Amino acid sequence: MAETRVLDRDRWTTALDELTEAHRGELVSIEVLDPAIGHQYEAERLPFSYLAYDPKDDVVIVAVGGRSARYPVVLRHMVEHPKEIDVSTVGVPEPAVRVLDRDDAATLITFFAVGPGTES
Repeated sequence: MAETRVLDRDRWTTALDELTEAHRGELVSIEVLDPAIGHQYEAERLPFSYLAYDPKDDVVIVAVGGRSARYPVVLRHMVEHPKEIDVSTVGVPEPAVRVLDRDDAATLITFFAVGPGTES
């Protein structure tokens, strides 16, 4: 059974740092689900770099690339003024993080393990 938990705001920085460490070397897709513009992919199965919360600027940052000659540039997607972060890591085919902004647009970050022979 899938388990989703809503993170307490005071744990955002630590929890996202822990997720970064747990998913190092994996691929990630970033989807924006916005009622105004529809469903948009920002990145599809690119090498995961990091996921962080900056409390000073009140922004969640997910970064891809920057770890190999194939993907030398780090691309960042930012969610300003997030109001909720949900994490699904147990009982799901692919672990995921959902960040909800103040306008109720959701950013879905899905992790994919890299199999043998898969280049990241």
